[in-house]
Amino acid sequence: MNWINDNLSESLIIIGLALLVIEVVVLGFSTFVLFFVGLAAVAAGGLMAVGVIPHSMLSALSSLGVLTALSALLLWRPLKSIQGKVESKKVTSDLVGHSFILNEAVSMTKNPTYRYSGIEWSLSSEQELSAGTLVEVTGVAVGAFIVQEKL
Repeated sequence: MNWINDNLSESLIIIGLALLVIEVVVLGFSTFVLFFVGLAAVAAGGLMAVGVIPHSMLSALSSLGVLTALSALLLWRPLKSIQGKVESKKVTSDLVGHSFILNEAVSMTKNPTYRYSGIEWSLSSEQELSAGTLVEVTGVAVGAFIVQEKL
């Protein structure tokens, strides 16, 4: 504890950098709490090293709290908007494009099953397809193939 008091500014910077690394590397920037505290610790350590903040535990903890609140107020919305931008792209499956011949007729009301890769898949289609038709899988849902006639 004596070493930390003797080197308080350096200790704050090291602790702040460690918190920033944990936030970004381990947690994947999913929560901002460690980011704000780490940023405030680095800033407080820097201000203490320059001489703006006195070298005492009370001033270090006080400035850490104020700088954490200030960074949270200033950076919350920009960071939240960056985090909210997610690309939504349609998931493709290697099952799409698989062709086979129907054993039973398929319609919007009749959904027979088809065994493929050890799984019983329910078949659905937006059009009437008779037995013996060559079809192609155009979409995959949970336990279901969406098929249409292969041209």
